[in-house]
Amino acid sequence: MGVLASTLLMDSAVLGANQLASAEEARAMLDRAVTALKANEAAALKAFNDEKNKNFRDRDLYIFCFSLPDGKFTAYQSPLMLGTDVRELMLDQDPIGQRAYDAVAKDAEGDVVSVDYSFPKPGSKQPATKQSLLTRIANQSCGVSYFK
Repeated sequence: MGVLASTLLMDSAVLGANQLASAEEARAMLDRAVTALKANEAAALKAFNDEKNKNFRDRDLYIFCFSLPDGKFTAYQSPLMLGTDVRELMLDQDPIGQRAYDAVAKDAEGDVVSVDYSFPKPGSKQPATKQSLLTRIANQSCGVSYFK
C-alpha cells in the first residue's frame, strides 16, 4: 500500500465510532467551500487546511483541493498530502486520484461531478461505498467525500 493510501487509512481510523455525515451535509460543506473560494482563494485554502475550522471539517467530512492543471493538493485533512499529485493516489488497484482529476478537469467550471470508490468506514476493514463530490472554481478543484 502506498504512502497516500496509508495516510488516508490513518485519517479514517481517527474517527472511530463517531456518527458519519450524510450526503446532504457533504453537499452543504462543498457549497460553503465554493462560496469561500469565490470570495478569496488564499483565505479559503487556509481555512480548509485549519483543523479547528468546523465549517470545513465535521466528523468524516473535510474539504480537499488540488490545483489544475498540475494536480497538486492545496488543501487536505492531513498536511502530509499537501503538494503531492492527486493523480498518484491509488486505493488497491483503483486509480482514484486519476479518476477524480479526469472527472473534474473535463467538466465546466461550477459543475458538480461525483466519483464513487470503495474505502473502509472508520473502525472497519470492510470496504464500503464512498462518494466524492467535486467541482472546479478557477484553477482549484475542490471536493468532499462521504459514505453512501
